Amino acid sequence: MQVIKNEQELYEINGGISFSSGMLNALASTARIVLELGRSIGSALRRSTSRNIC
Repeated sequence: MQVIKNEQELYEINGGISFSSGMLNALASTARIVLELGRSIGSALRRSTSRNIC
């Protein structure tokens, strides 16, 4: 670990992970789509095995 010697070095610190709001929104939308797809496939399988098509 280095010691920061002056204020200019503070402005030059880079790195880490940054999440933008757009990225988080896209991840949330993807999760919603996957969940809805799973529900649809599960319902279709359940209806087909019980032979109850409505």
